[in-house]
Amino acid sequence: MEKRKREMIPGIKKILYATDLSKNSSYAFLYAADMAKRHNARIVILHSVEPVYYMYPEEMSGRVDAILQKAKKEEWVTDLEEIKKYLQEFCNKIENQIGPPCVDLVSKILVPLGHPVEEILKAADEDGCDAIVLGTHGKGFLRHTFLGSVAGDVLERTRKPVFIIPLPSEKGNIDWDHI
Repeated sequence: MEKRKREMIPGIKKILYATDLSKNSSYAFLYAADMAKRHNARIVILHSVEPVYYMYPEEMSGRVDAILQKAKKEEWVTDLEEIKKYLQEFCNKIENQIGPPCVDLVSKILVPLGHPVEEILKAADEDGCDAIVLGTHGKGFLRHTFLGSVAGDVLERTRKPVFIIPLPSEKGNIDWDHI
């Protein structure tokens, strides 16, 4: 009977962990890392940068577009480096809880420019992720989740398993610096 159950549940070999880079979103990464270790899976980290739209006169459009493209590229590089640095520091702290090698669980870091829901769904499909892990600040029902209604919208629009992790409040008692 146990073997039959295992055959019915698809294996988890790749997990998409979407983050808003808040301090407490690290809590959801603990779950993604634990799940990856238990299933011998890899993690794809995604942090979506929402595009900013500006209104400006048409005669300035070429120059303004060039400035915005340069700023977007610089922001992307900064975000990617920040995520890599934070991941290494965080993994060093949690390896005593989940065991090494935390950083080796991560196969890819994505920092796309776009709406978070669309980018999460796109990455989950394109990277062949079997499950999605998201954190929510737990302010009421799913409609008030991290980055607005991202977790709720992802949950409604995907056919993949979605693990929504309630995050501690910013004023919570978890001291991430001394984990």
